Amino acid sequence: MTAVPPFVRPSVPFMAAHPAHWIAFGFGSGLSPRAPGTVGTLWAWLSFAALDPWLGDAQWALLLAASLVAGWWACTLTARHLGDNDPGSIVWDEVIGFWLVLWIATPAQGLVFWSQLWAFALFRFFDAAKPGPIGWADRRFKGEGWRGGFGILADDLVAAFCTLLVIALWRAWA
Repeated sequence: MTAVPPFVRPSVPFMAAHPAHWIAFGFGSGLSPRAPGTVGTLWAWLSFAALDPWLGDAQWALLLAASLVAGWWACTLTARHLGDNDPGSIVWDEVIGFWLVLWIATPAQGLVFWSQLWAFALFRFFDAAKPGPIGWADRRFKGEGWRGGFGILADDLVAAFCTLLVIALWRAWA
């Protein structure tokens, strides 16, 4: 069994020390001293807006799949280097989750900003409050190593699913 390193404080020098840290910290957004998950989700929104005009559905699907695999690796390694199973500074889970929501739920035309703002609020609620299945996923996959790295991502993927479910129900009812 390998020794667990002592807790390391997330910082810019720590992030710069390994490419996995850049990814896991959402290219620095996770270093926010306040609400890093919210800042990471805002970074996801901004990067989605920058990338979306250039990417079609197939490219988004590939980017999300590659980001999930790279994120699993980056979150696993960064959590191990920090000595913490699920540090708040790791926000790649928010990035992938919110990219998924925006890719699926953003209307092709019309009230794009307001739809995305509503999706942002819903996603942040589900991610922070962790009701029902989100809390279950958060508890179920906690741990060290690859399982823990997947656990960091899993609850946000479930939060994305719940966000999309509420949006779909609202659209069907409206």
